Amino acid sequence: MQPTPYNYGSFAGVKTQILKLHSGFFVLVLLLSGSKIFAQQPDTANIFRLPVQLDSFVVRSGFDINAFIRRVRADTTFYKAFKSMRFVPYTAKNNIEVFGKHNNVIASLKSRTKQNIANRCRSTTITEEQTTGDFYRHNGDYRYYTSELFAFLFLTKEPVCNETDIVAGTMDVATKGQMEKSEFQLKQLIFNPGSKVVGIPFMAARESIFDEGESEKYDFKVKQEVYEGMDCFVFSILPKPGYERKTMYNELTTWFRKSDFSIVARNYSLSYATLVYDFDVRMRVRTIETGGKLYPTYISYDGNWHIFTKKRERVKFTIEVTY
Repeated sequence: MQPTPYNYGSFAGVKTQILKLHSGFFVLVLLLSGSKIFAQQPDTANIFRLPVQLDSFVVRSGFDINAFIRRVRADTTFYKAFKSMRFVPYTAKNNIEVFGKHNNVIASLKSRTKQNIANRCRSTTITEEQTTGDFYRHNGDYRYYTSELFAFLFLTKEPVCNETDIVAGTMDVATKGQMEKSEFQLKQLIFNPGSKVVGIPFMAARESIFDEGESEKYDFKVKQEVYEGMDCFVFSILPKPGYERKTMYNELTTWFRKSDFSIVARNYSLSYATLVYDFDVRMRVRTIETGGKLYPTYISYDGNWHIFTKKRERVKFTIEVTY
């Protein structure tokens, strides 16, 4: 049985869509969701006309930039790592801090959790938990959207069974509910960054960093770097000077392991503002190889968001996972 999704409020139409897309933990809501991500086959014509800066070692190696860009845009290894996380036991150290107007901590949670696997089912045990401030309401409910979504992602109220780690395929969004549609859109933002995402209100195609009209605002760079003992290609996307306030991605840096082009680390920084909502989110994800498979081992989130009719929420979150 799947856990019952939390009630995020009674907004209708556009307001409902915005709330689901930009609640304080909006980036992480997609990481462990169960529906399939769109296996994108992008039109790569636009990216090839752009200059890509290569360091001297990459140039000498005879690096094929066209093939590399195709790999970047069609990658499924990152998503596979998160899907695989659902099928193995692990322990997690979690820390959530909620900040007030003066950047002081007004509520927090520190916990240790354990994922158990038995008979093709996963379940969660909370082994330690400490809270401060008004982290919980008097009735025991979570006060903050971030904490609600943390529980939705990493804590199972009841055993969850018979899941799959298949990452290929498409979702027929026309037949799905609003939450599934929103999760699908957010997956494209994170697992296929730079792709066109239809239906996010007031975004003005800012997410389409590889497309004409947006790509000209960014610098694209590839360099070689040793990361955690692994030879990697590092692909970074940063706004060009003067475009910092005209782009959505402030940074998108990905470490690809040279041996198989698996993603071993990624940094995100996204911000955007409209009259209806604004957000400023930074996220770091690190993976580890265990038993021949990649799994997330560290996730950090630092977000500041606001939606009209709701209080601004400033939250930092980290999870350290041991397999």
